[in-house]
Amino acid sequence: MTKITIFKKNGKICEYQIKGHSGYAEEDNDIVCAGVSTAGQMGLIGLKEVLRLDVEFDCKEAYLHVVLKDFQNVEAQAILSAMEKTLEDIAKNYDKNVRMEVREDVC
Repeated sequence: MTKITIFKKNGKICEYQIKGHSGYAEEDNDIVCAGVSTAGQMGLIGLKEVLRLDVEFDCKEAYLHVVLKDFQNVEAQAILSAMEKTLEDIAKNYDKNVRMEVREDVC
């Protein structure tokens, strides 16, 4: 199962973590894992490469952890909100393979 945790402070995303394989299909054919991974990477690339923000991250096999230092940035929140909605939709449609949790006021 893939576990997604989004951390917020005052309703703004400041950090997120994605870990594990979904188990929906074999590794090279797992569309659920691919969708989750793409959404998480899009968030990171949007913050780092498009907005050029200071982002701390750790990325390895079946694991992504991203911490945004300037989480008050409006453009960053737009990118992260789109990512969150995408991940929410995947978790809703594949609830046996993806679990998503949002933790408030923990950053």
